[in-house]
Amino acid sequence: MKKLLVVVDMQKDFIDGSLGTKEAEAIVANVQKKIEEYVNAGQEVVFTLDTHFEDYLDTQEGRKLPVRHCIRGTDGWRLWEKLEGFEGKRFEKGTFGSVECGDYAAHGGYDIVELVGLCTDICVISNAMVIKAMAPELTVQVDERCCAGVTPESHKNALEAMKMCQIEILK
Repeated sequence: MKKLLVVVDMQKDFIDGSLGTKEAEAIVANVQKKIEEYVNAGQEVVFTLDTHFEDYLDTQEGRKLPVRHCIRGTDGWRLWEKLEGFEGKRFEKGTFGSVECGDYAAHGGYDIVELVGLCTDICVISNAMVIKAMAPELTVQVDERCCAGVTPESHKNALEAMKMCQIEILK
């Protein structure tokens, strides 16, 4: 069985930086363990990177969320230190979901695509939905133990919404 793990936005700014939360910090070890399981099983791991530029505050997102984060080349844009050393394609994305990652997952001959990372209620759900829309018959899974939302409530709401869209939630 061919599986792909998509690690969504496990970047410093979302963990302990400008948009960091204690919930995000709490999942880092789980995400690292999940990546190691995939690597040890010979399965593929890819990463998305929220990527903005110096003009972020002039963008639509920047006007609605006026907190500079994940500015390309800054320390906050980088993957969390313990995850940086893992091999795997990186998909830089300027918005919540990556069409490039979705296309890669949809056309890679995978039996299962699993997502983990941050934030459940924004980028994880967006990427899961992009993949599901591009490959409706593909099994798409999200491991709730390896995700955190902006708030615990919005995390739960996003998991419920994904269930309704036939995305499997692993507990």
